[in-house]
Amino acid sequence: GPWSDPVIKLVSPDFSLPIRPRKRIVFVFKCKDFSDTTFPMLIDTSGVYCRREGTRDTFICGKSPDTDRDPDTLDLEVDHEFFDTEVWPALAHRVPAFEAIKVVSSWAGTYEYNTLDQNGIIGMHDLLNNLYIVGGFSGHGIQQSPAVGRAMSELVLDGESHSIDLKRMGYDRVVNNKPIKE
Repeated sequence: GPWSDPVIKLVSPDFSLPIRPRKRIVFVFKCKDFSDTTFPMLIDTSGVYCRREGTRDTFICGKSPDTDRDPDTLDLEVDHEFFDTEVWPALAHRVPAFEAIKVVSSWAGTYEYNTLDQNGIIGMHDLLNNLYIVGGFSGHGIQQSPAVGRAMSELVLDGESHSIDLKRMGYDRVVNNKPIKE
């Protein structure tokens, strides 16, 4: 998770991981004037996303901040001005009914951001054969966790992963500064 780098430094101050804590905020809003029950997940070109949440008039939305406004932080205060200046204008532009919405809830969470390439680091540490690393998925973890869990269980139990080739995802790409380009 977002504490991977400080944890690996407990093993040795010479070790590091390019995983940093970043704040992500989710806003919940209601729009009484919107009745399209087939509304798909929307991802605007600005990076704002939105999808229906449960009932027909409730939605969740958010946006990753621009790089220059995305510091390492464990602060979980919700920045409501971010909604007003970054999220809502894009929503209202894309869906005119969203000009009249009401934020009813919000929360902030910590995101494990891999500064090397935004992809997970999976496998054994190159120098310590009993240290396994799984982290830095930059938001992909929930999607990839079943496969990663299986591959890691094979690696721990059998010494290698049989179902997924983990070589590209390993720690050596961090040491050699070789990001995975998608």
